[in-house]
Amino acid sequence: MATAFLKNPTTKKFHFLIQRQLFNRYPINEPIKIHPFIICNKMQSRPYFQLPYYYMRKPIDYKISSPSMFSSFFCSSSSSSSSATTPATSISKVGIVGWYLGMIESWPILTKSVTSALIYTAADLSSQTIVRQSSEPFDFVRTLRMAGYGMIILGPTLHFWFNFVSKLFPRRDLLSTLKKMIMGQTLYGPAMTVVFFSFNAHMQGETATEIVSRLKRDLFPTLLRGIMYWPVCDFITFRFIPVHLQPLVSNSFSYLWTVYLTYMASLEKAETAS
Repeated sequence: MATAFLKNPTTKKFHFLIQRQLFNRYPINEPIKIHPFIICNKMQSRPYFQLPYYYMRKPIDYKISSPSMFSSFFCSSSSSSSSATTPATSISKVGIVGWYLGMIESWPILTKSVTSALIYTAADLSSQTIVRQSSEPFDFVRTLRMAGYGMIILGPTLHFWFNFVSKLFPRRDLLSTLKKMIMGQTLYGPAMTVVFFSFNAHMQGETATEIVSRLKRDLFPTLLRGIMYWPVCDFITFRFIPVHLQPLVSNSFSYLWTVYLTYMASLEKAETAS
């Protein structure tokens, strides 16, 4: 019966069309042999053997970029115009880290200034906890001075400094990193230390002569200790951290350093030459 069915001209033509469609979709070297049972059911019972459309669709290719060590940690991902990458993008922007990254993108200077103020506040409270007696109260005026310095001076200057250095040396290779470290230790670090001591002394009501005497007494020891601490921190920051996150990482490193700075800034006035 099957042989008689295949001898029908209409059936042969249909058999050829099926072979041609299968060969175009799945090209192979040998011809495809189709059992007559499949042809019979294809012609007589087609609705029962037709697979749903979603089984025959081509699967969607989701492109996932391989993140770097620090970009994956901070969930730093670029937006994609393709709808297929929307789930990965939305997942990477969940939580406080994603919110912080969004704030850096929308309000970079304000976000970095508030971050500096919070870190200086925590560092000053830690410094007071270490040196004060249990019966002494916290000096919240001093803490407010430190927070004001981080908010008004340090935060904005960190933003512009890191952007300037990254434009001057855009690469993050070893040589460029060393150049950035040298500039930080010879230009930015000493300048900001002078500004910090001068700002804090002025807010305490010291005169210009007293400020100069304080700088003569405290500046050199502070810079000397900074050389032993900041080069390693700067190397990690400039070598591995993206530019928009460098102020955050630098502020994180500066927590311990600020504990020491706030202690130095809280010392008594320096003696002035009469």
